[in-house]
Amino acid sequence: MTTRLRVLDDGAWISVDDHREVRVSELWRLDEPGFCGCDLADLVVENFQEVGVDGSRVETRVYGQCIECGETGVTDWLPVGRVRGGEFVELDRSCVRRTRRE
Repeated sequence: MTTRLRVLDDGAWISVDDHREVRVSELWRLDEPGFCGCDLADLVVENFQEVGVDGSRVETRVYGQCIECGETGVTDWLPVGRVRGGEFVELDRSCVRRTRRE
């Protein structure tokens, strides 16, 4: 089964199978030492740069700002949800997001 992923509205939404599922202006807890110097960044998601899939895991690269230190930039690939049984399941918004470690 194919899942269509797109970034819509100039990076404001992630669309999964033509349904807006994930939006900007969320606050994500981020464990990404390369993004800023904070142990855990509180990242305001300002723009989705890319969206993709790794197995059943839906991932994105986002532009955002850490509200703790003010650092801005683009993250590495972060999970936003999974496709299970043909349906998108978003990650709990309170979870700590980590980049894929190769």
